[in-house]
Amino acid sequence: MQHGVLEAQPTHFFISDNASPAHPRVMEALAAANLGHAPSYGADPYTQAAEAAFDRLFGRKVRTFFVFNGTGANSAALSALARPYQSILCADTAHIHCDECGAPERMSGAKLQPIPSTDGKLRPGQLSPYMPYLGVMHHAQPAVLSITQATELGTVYTQEELCALTRFAHAHTLKVHMDGARIANAVASLGCTLAELTWQAGVDVLCFGGTKNGLLFGEVVVFFDDALAEAFAYIRKNCGQLASKMRYIAAQYLALLQDDLWLQNAVRANAMCKRLADGLVGLPGVCLTQPAQANELFVRMPRQAVEPLQRVRPFIMWDAEQGVARLVTSWDTDEADVDAFLDACRKVIV
Repeated sequence: MQHGVLEAQPTHFFISDNASPAHPRVMEALAAANLGHAPSYGADPYTQAAEAAFDRLFGRKVRTFFVFNGTGANSAALSALARPYQSILCADTAHIHCDECGAPERMSGAKLQPIPSTDGKLRPGQLSPYMPYLGVMHHAQPAVLSITQATELGTVYTQEELCALTRFAHAHTLKVHMDGARIANAVASLGCTLAELTWQAGVDVLCFGGTKNGLLFGEVVVFFDDALAEAFAYIRKNCGQLASKMRYIAAQYLALLQDDLWLQNAVRANAMCKRLADGLVGLPGVCLTQPAQANELFVRMPRQAVEPLQRVRPFIMWDAEQGVARLVTSWDTDEADVDAFLDACRKVIV
């Protein structure tokens, strides 16, 4: 019975890019890496080759650490940047605050300080009220600014916005962590380089997402400061994020980085999101609550339309009370997926 239910559902969803399959080239790379034995814990040739590939991608030497998943990447990275008496400033919509079950706080011991944001982004002026806490023993000491790029609301920080934030943070001795679960979508949106959106913009540590962009599993923590990376090998192990068979994560990233597949995937996902947004604009009772800048679309729609549209391409009601849906496109979303949904919208939204 359950098998039949699954077969009856659409093969492509708008629920999340986590629902998408792994890219065929990634699966081929996994199969190729699955031949014979290889040294464990990152001493294999796949991991070494992938580390070199990341150096080339960023245009400089970086310290690269492969981990299992996004929550582990963020939590371990923040554990390297903050102590239990310190705080981590982030938007109140940030994944580390809303969707990681307290893992960053548990692993780092530091306090998350969520800051209200209507578009998922922060501005330097919003950080200022927390700076007088520095040096006062009764307050958790601000130590890290965590930025999500692209944000949880599908918006994208420009290079100028990032530089303004990192300048403020560094001027107040804060380190800058970037949750880049959808960093590829941000790069594709802005048409810049990955370097320009990370270390050149003042980011100290990046969690480079792969699972949402064509990988089966695995993320990467990238340090742009050797001093900050010094203890991370131990932190990664302590946080349960050290893979014994690391070649299977590294091999996927080798495939993802080859010929800029990571960027091609994001370009396609973004384009399908824009196609979706363009088709929805103008329908009665429909409005976008955020601009379509990456691969997440937030749409207020008539309540009576939700159930029939869910049957066409399932999606998440982000705010059911306000009638706001979240539609997420993926590397494998195609025009037919979008057009089928838009055709249904025109029929039920009248």
